[in-house]
Amino acid sequence: MPIAKPANQVASTITSQHLSDRVLEIQDAFEVSPTKLKQIVAHFVEELKKGLSAKGGNIPMIPVWVMDYPNGTETGDYLAIDLGGTNLRVVLVHLLGGQKFETEQEKYHLPKGMRTTRNRDELFEFIADCLEKFFYKLHPNGIEKGALLPLGFTFSYPASQTRIDTGVLQRWTKGFDIPNVEGEDVVPLLMDKINEKKLPIKVVALINDTAGALVASRYTDPTTEMGLIFGTGVNGAYYDRVGNIEKLKGKLLPDITDDSPMLINCEYGSFDNEHESLPRTKYDILIDEQSPRPGQQAFEKMTAGYYLGELIRLILVELYEEKQVFQKYSKDSEQIKLLYTPYLLDTSFLAEIEGDQDLENFPEVVRLFQEFLKIEPTLDERRLSRALSEIIGNRSARLSVCGIGAACTKMNIKKCHCAADGSVFHKYPKFPERAADSLADIFGWKEENIHPRNYPIQIVPSQDGSGVGAAVIAALAHARQAKGLSLGLAEAYKKA
Repeated sequence: MPIAKPANQVASTITSQHLSDRVLEIQDAFEVSPTKLKQIVAHFVEELKKGLSAKGGNIPMIPVWVMDYPNGTETGDYLAIDLGGTNLRVVLVHLLGGQKFETEQEKYHLPKGMRTTRNRDELFEFIADCLEKFFYKLHPNGIEKGALLPLGFTFSYPASQTRIDTGVLQRWTKGFDIPNVEGEDVVPLLMDKINEKKLPIKVVALINDTAGALVASRYTDPTTEMGLIFGTGVNGAYYDRVGNIEKLKGKLLPDITDDSPMLINCEYGSFDNEHESLPRTKYDILIDEQSPRPGQQAFEKMTAGYYLGELIRLILVELYEEKQVFQKYSKDSEQIKLLYTPYLLDTSFLAEIEGDQDLENFPEVVRLFQEFLKIEPTLDERRLSRALSEIIGNRSARLSVCGIGAACTKMNIKKCHCAADGSVFHKYPKFPERAADSLADIFGWKEENIHPRNYPIQIVPSQDGSGVGAAVIAALAHARQAKGLSLGLAEAYKKA
């Protein structure tokens, strides 16, 4: 059964007719019809192809030098670190074979201001400090002299790789804006700090969390064809064929043939930077104009967790200025100054509003407004916030799956599992159901009367991409290198 349009039910309970009308106007602005979804996917397919061409395009389509499918027999001990948008995670992965693994891990919260520090050394020193703490917690007496722990570095930002153990940052995303890192290989930047601490650790593979989600999940489920991130950022990865990657022609050693698989990290948060197909609202335009990088990451700014809280904040500010909400608070009050603070509201604000089960009084909404804004919302304001959260959450889910539609269309994949990770996928109420419903709109499954549990393309929770995925990729790389096969551009091996 199709998912009902969000917000109508809640909007109808708002006593202020003008406010109720405004909610429906906003819902119309955020509506993405099945026809529009199909148009976006068609454009998306062409943009994926363009990214693989010699000329290139908005979507980087980065070959990540994972050129084999895992089969669950890989074994070994590997360190993995994951530099995400909000945390650094350090993991020791024991690959046991037989599609089994064990992990030991710690999370370290990124210090305030780290994402925009003016000194790049602060970031890499922080990572090395965390590695040092983790290493000596597990090995208080060190490890055997001369031994090295191989490290898979999950670096989930657009980076070009001439080999599997390199990564030149193309541009920061997810709110990072640290100077003197773009255009640099981040592996030696980290290894310098690791070596200063004399830690017996070596980066053997730089991976992306999306590629890791695909590989980790395929380790246990051979029907997995895509890795997906729906979190602070949004991204997808899939296996293409080397012969389809025009920008690699003439640049590879002979052991890599046209029919060789190549895992592609799409980095499709930059889809439609030209604004040709995505249905942007005035709020999306404002977010883009006020961002550190206007004109970049168009798709991410409309779908990813980093921006969803900002969308509701901008709408609430507009409604306050229209004298529709929070009228007991003056413009110079602490509450309204908080409301005017960019990015004060994160995605958890919307997710928890949608998670409020009491549709009469919305006690969770009251708590959230008090916690974030020190505002005591009226009942109408609570209903409004619930309706807006549903509107924003629904659009995010509908647009997010266009990447799945495009990759599966391009590779003619009719049936598969797509392994998803990220805070929005796991914690945002109804996101998986809305995403499945939107895929059905894209592929026409509703017209075929297919029950949702039988949809041919299913989004499933991924295995631990940034930990286990990094370990499996390192294991695949080691096995390939042991056979004397290349994992990079010919020129990268000449330099080595």
